Amino acid sequence: MNGAVPFGDLKRQYEAMRPELDAAIARTLASGWYILGEQVAAFEAEFAAYCGASHCVGVASGAEALYLALAALGIGPGDEVITVANACMYQVAAILQVGALPVLVEVDPVTQNMAPAAFEAAITSATRAVIPVHLFGRMADMPAIMDIATSHDLVVVEDAAQAHGAFLLDDQGQPQRAGAWGHLACFSFYPSKNLGAIGDGGAMITDDRLLAEALRRLRMYGWGKKYETVEVGGRNSRLDELQAAILRVKLLYLEQGNQARRERAAWYRQLLADLPLTLPVDEPGMVYHLFVITLPDHAAREHLRQTLLAAGIGCDVHYPLPAHQHPAYAELYDGTVSLPVTEDLAGRILSLPMFPELTRAEIERVCAVVRQGVV
Repeated sequence: MNGAVPFGDLKRQYEAMRPELDAAIARTLASGWYILGEQVAAFEAEFAAYCGASHCVGVASGAEALYLALAALGIGPGDEVITVANACMYQVAAILQVGALPVLVEVDPVTQNMAPAAFEAAITSATRAVIPVHLFGRMADMPAIMDIATSHDLVVVEDAAQAHGAFLLDDQGQPQRAGAWGHLACFSFYPSKNLGAIGDGGAMITDDRLLAEALRRLRMYGWGKKYETVEVGGRNSRLDELQAAILRVKLLYLEQGNQARRERAAWYRQLLADLPLTLPVDEPGMVYHLFVITLPDHAAREHLRQTLLAAGIGCDVHYPLPAHQHPAYAELYDGTVSLPVTEDLAGRILSLPMFPELTRAEIERVCAVVRQGVV
């Protein structure tokens, strides 16, 4: 088979849901109410229930969710927040925005998520919180992270932007979804996410009623009631009615989409098993936001990447620069951070096409070109 294969194709998803999405948009437009109305309230209730949480607060983006979560928790100057460096820079930016210090720790070389031992070793008297990231659709080791955080009286904020519907088993053997483990969790609804809007959007979930109330105030200028500011640090960060209406439709298909992703991951696994590269270790609760392979070295990664692109196969690197290597943070870290596992992986990982509508023939085409690029 010859032909291009896109890295993602949101048009296919739209076409699959077109009648329901068009109807939801039309109803919302006809209502004449576009900010913080019935659609947002309904989506918040439905998404909270889906995740297994008591409260959901919709906001403008996943990045805003991270900032507002930290602001609502009262984290600020003099505080340290522990996180990882391989999820680009989103949590680092949010931590800096509230005036706290981001402390970066190493990841597990297999899961590429926060290494619990590294988290524990980084705790100081100034540590207030930890932000584990559920990277690529695989949840971090939340049982271990929660045990460590609890023993040190730290707040846990899950970054679940790539893990809608992912789960781990609790100590009773019951599945608990991403967002249901920490004190608070942040989600992005960027269009390419497993649950994506048609535009920006985000949300935070929590079981803490008072925290949810603070988040609702902070997303709307810090108002307690209209035109009366009662919280410092508020901003205009609201999930709009159109995006909420769209997300309500897409939430109905999230489990179906996640299962389709698992099936496509299995196809990749079958077709690439004999090649000299490392495939993501499969877990029942993974939702494969991305399918990320690891090459033996940087040169092998770059050769395969160029081979794929030349053949019209979409691919990307998530993410080429660990947070401490971004130019904006050079002065902040100034060579003081050494994360050899994180830095090594950044030079060897490559994301292949992954979305629910990807066909078997397209995956076979991708794998045929991968075979050309690594053998």
